[in-house]
Amino acid sequence: MNEPRTARTYNQNHVPRPYDPGRRRLSIYVAWSFPAEAGRNPAELDNRFSTMTEVRRVTWPAYEDAKWSDPLRFQQGIAGGLELFFWGWLPFQQFVQETTGYQVPVYQRVDQAGFHTPLDERVLADTDTLFVWGLDHMITGQDATPAEIEAVRDFLTREGTCLALGPHHDVGASDDMTVRNMEYHHHGDALVPRQQRFGRYTRSLMEGLGIPVENRYGLRPAVTDGNKSAPLSIARDLDTKGWLEGVSSFNFHMHLPHYAVTTDDPDVIHVLGRQPIDMSRPPHPFTEAGNTEFNMFLWMPPAGDRAGDVIFADTTIFSSLFGVDESLRTFWHNLVSAK
Repeated sequence: MNEPRTARTYNQNHVPRPYDPGRRRLSIYVAWSFPAEAGRNPAELDNRFSTMTEVRRVTWPAYEDAKWSDPLRFQQGIAGGLELFFWGWLPFQQFVQETTGYQVPVYQRVDQAGFHTPLDERVLADTDTLFVWGLDHMITGQDATPAEIEAVRDFLTREGTCLALGPHHDVGASDDMTVRNMEYHHHGDALVPRQQRFGRYTRSLMEGLGIPVENRYGLRPAVTDGNKSAPLSIARDLDTKGWLEGVSSFNFHMHLPHYAVTTDDPDVIHVLGRQPIDMSRPPHPFTEAGNTEFNMFLWMPPAGDRAGDVIFADTTIFSSLFGVDESLRTFWHNLVSAK
């Protein structure tokens, strides 16, 4: 990660970016309430993020440098675990700024200071590609309002826009404890509890917009040498916009959502990238049903009054916490340069 040349700022309003048809303006909307997530009781086993202390224990010695482990420099509770996300997104933000000349604002539905930012014209007016990252635990009650749904619908009537949705995994949806334990042993991440259900905000937004997709499970990708994710199965004949041109794989993450398409109409949404599952892992209900791949990257081309594209890609694809290679940078470039 390159060191920034200017000092960091906080607690100020975004400065709008002028429209330039040759440059895309990207914005990130994290659909969580930071206080609601950070304030979860660490004694509760399920449906919360890890504390920084738990991260350090499980990944030891990766975060034993003083900048992570010193409680006078870095928060050791859940809030510290959340701050790792922002560290991980910085290289993507820097990549976009170097490519487009525009900074990438990161909005939070409710930020650390308690300021509530709904998804409205203040966020959308100077945005061409909007990332909505569903990292909100469903238990925190984040729902898209009718006004927000209408604002996004209106945003997508603009030519050249793109809505990039990233609802995260949905682990342990079953009431059967045996099934939850099966899922846990399949992905194998000690930091993920037996139940960790994400994405209430993105689910409500998709329902309001009539997008026939559900995020399901937390599946472990197959890997190649060096612990890299196995190459995607790519439907290049359907990728007429070139989203995955020059792309072979994404970065590795231990538990990724299956983006299940809930319509039988093949023209509504295209599954462009499927990720092979690590079949050497303990079984999962999804693999026991005969599946060897899960839906990783989806595209809804413009249709009807919707002039903009809708794509699905998990938030981890934009985080350096899980590695960045040439294939991933190519994917980032494709998003930035999309017409």
